[in-house]
Amino acid sequence: MQRDGACQSIWQSSLPDYKARATYIPVGVQDVVIVGGGITGVSTALLLQQSGKRCVLVEANNIGFGTTGGTTAHLNTFMDSSYAQITRNFSAEDATLMATGAKQAITLIKQQIETYGIHCSYKELPGYLFSVNEKQSAELDEIVTASQKAGVQTGFVTSSVLPVPYLKVALFDNQAQFNPLQYLYGLAKAFEDAGGILLQNCRMLHADDNETIDVITTKGNIKCRQLIYATHIPPGVNLLHFRCAPYRSYAIAVQLKNGEYPDAVAYDMNDPYHYYRTQEVNGKQYLIVGGEDHKTGHEENTEACFRRLESHVRSFFEVQEVGYKWSSQYFEPVDGLPYIGHLPGHPGNIYVATGFGGNGMIYGTLSAIILHDMLVKETSPWEELLDPNRIKPVAGFANFVKEAADVVGKLAGGLFPEGKLHELADIALDEARIVEFEGKKMGIYKDPLGKIYAIDPGCTHIKCTVQWNGAEKTWDCPCHGSRFSYTGDVLTGPARKNLAVYDIKVGKAII
Repeated sequence: MQRDGACQSIWQSSLPDYKARATYIPVGVQDVVIVGGGITGVSTALLLQQSGKRCVLVEANNIGFGTTGGTTAHLNTFMDSSYAQITRNFSAEDATLMATGAKQAITLIKQQIETYGIHCSYKELPGYLFSVNEKQSAELDEIVTASQKAGVQTGFVTSSVLPVPYLKVALFDNQAQFNPLQYLYGLAKAFEDAGGILLQNCRMLHADDNETIDVITTKGNIKCRQLIYATHIPPGVNLLHFRCAPYRSYAIAVQLKNGEYPDAVAYDMNDPYHYYRTQEVNGKQYLIVGGEDHKTGHEENTEACFRRLESHVRSFFEVQEVGYKWSSQYFEPVDGLPYIGHLPGHPGNIYVATGFGGNGMIYGTLSAIILHDMLVKETSPWEELLDPNRIKPVAGFANFVKEAADVVGKLAGGLFPEGKLHELADIALDEARIVEFEGKKMGIYKDPLGKIYAIDPGCTHIKCTVQWNGAEKTWDCPCHGSRFSYTGDVLTGPARKNLAVYDIKVGKAII
């Protein structure tokens, strides 16, 4: 299965690309078009199709291509933003509401697995959160107290399941884990069985919001009454891009010499924190550990993140072999809660779900519940709290969005002598750098065979300069998280257009 980078996740190794049945654009006006084939899009499409809506799910690549194919798939009743933080930023009642949402998300996942007979290694487990110093212990006290008030089953215990030093440990009951791609494939099959249309390798280019919405895609146009962006972050330029910061998180899956794999999910409280779980894939047990998070495009040496993570694991576990290493992207909301509901600037029939932080499996599933209720029942208990329009734009922002919504990748610039390009590309094989020639910036990558690829490093979202991600072999935008292959192709939005590239052979730029 393909993903949005060079590293292979543990989930990819066991599954091919999903084979969708539909190969055509449906005629007539559809009820809902859902853009994005991760857990949010597929879960939402299935719930709406089950409720009698005629749905089309559009995915630019294959389902699971983005973060769902790279998650570590923890299912928690507690979040990165603790209930103590939610209580401070919002209210105690809102903390309880979010705890209820997390429980309902896990319940829905369990129900879908049972209803559709999905074999995805779902397992309920205890969850451990532990501190390593006095400051963290004080914070843990606060977290436990607020979690209990929100209705989450938790309390202190005397020991952890990990061979990692700790000062204090809290146990959270009724946590879970699963294989996210097997689950996703099961939902997609159920969606198609219910009459839904799934279009893969079909990129949405833009949408015209008229009496009906015209969704323009690379395979044709689709008319619909309602449109949902389940693309992790909405495409184009929107207020949400300035309230959701893109981050990358790293994970490795290792086999242990002693076979002592923890039968739990666990988390430390460092910044960035580490998270742990066990998974069997292809008949082998693995310890999965994640961490080393940083803002996208802000780490010069991404391979060093893997080295630090591996060093951390080897410090406490007897590692026999590192089987997999990969990274994924998530978007951190400015106030700690996701944005689910009407897309800012589009109060009518365009919806969005974004800002999940590191809790994509839970918030993606909760998004499906909320969006289903908003479209079918016209109301949801979480609608007001998670309203994306709780952010008020500053004066002049609407004009900025209008002017910047379709930044076109301009020509990288004139004829370029091939010899000069090779001179500038005096770098090692499988490395990249941004260089400047005659006042113009150029991103150059030399592949393992010595072939050179040159791009204009101006992101086609709003022209921030992309940065090289050596681990995943991608150009990543540090501003809003757009990511591109070394050939300049869009991998993940919000950018909708490829980077401008240099045709070295003919010495001119192409778009």
